[in-house]
Amino acid sequence: MPLEDEFCDILKKARIGQGLSVADVSARAGVSIGDVAAWERGEPVRDRAAVLALAKALRLRDEPLAQIALDQWEPVAQDQPEWIQPVHGSIGGYGVHGYIVHDHGEAVVIDTAYNAPAMIEALEARKLRLVGICLTHGHADHAEGIDRLLEHREVPVYLGSNDVELLAWRPRADRLTAPRDGQCVRVGNRTIHCLATPGHTSGGICYRVDDLSQPVCFVGDTLFAGSIGRSNPSELYMTHLNSVSQRVLALEPNYRLLPGHGPATTVAEERNHNPFAVVR
Repeated sequence: MPLEDEFCDILKKARIGQGLSVADVSARAGVSIGDVAAWERGEPVRDRAAVLALAKALRLRDEPLAQIALDQWEPVAQDQPEWIQPVHGSIGGYGVHGYIVHDHGEAVVIDTAYNAPAMIEALEARKLRLVGICLTHGHADHAEGIDRLLEHREVPVYLGSNDVELLAWRPRADRLTAPRDGQCVRVGNRTIHCLATPGHTSGGICYRVDDLSQPVCFVGDTLFAGSIGRSNPSELYMTHLNSVSQRVLALEPNYRLLPGHGPATTVAEERNHNPFAVVR
């Protein structure tokens, strides 16, 4: 699976997040305005010195940026733990991932993948009893279809309080829960830990499962392999970087990171290869 973000996407996210114009980046990096604009449009860059200069101008990690721009870096493919079933959907042709965590006949949906029918079909095929819906954030590609899932079975819906206004359809108040940072959600004998990670949205949450052999964190759009989601609004950019570096990448290196778009990755891979990651 190709990376969710290309070099052009990374440039735009870093520039807009810092409130910079193309001219600002050009002046800081010592490259022409025309080149910066062309690279943001997706035209290939072949000059390593220019990539490193752009990294410095945008306060990104230079070697990871060069690996993506010039070396076609991709994360090592990750096997899916047997207790997780991915569900895929698309919105206008744009692919999105959701997941079902199941154990001892119970299941929790983590994001809807904009594909509630496939979620319900998977639950029924495995004869799983839905016990909760955990949303990483309130954008439609991750939350649309919760009404269909609640028709299938009424369960709690977990979502950061600041993201409720993003929902196109809202559950009844008694079904909607804003989890505390560190709150636990049980599914069978497994525990899902809620991890507050504002940045992509102000109410963003990641969900961590501390399996002894295959620990996992569902990161939504907080992090992509080699990148991050768009900070929305852009004023959340520094908060977003802090959530990535101090929360997600503070996990042990062997944690699998399962995003809402693009390939799975690991904490170790992102510490080494993500241009946005500041590892302290």
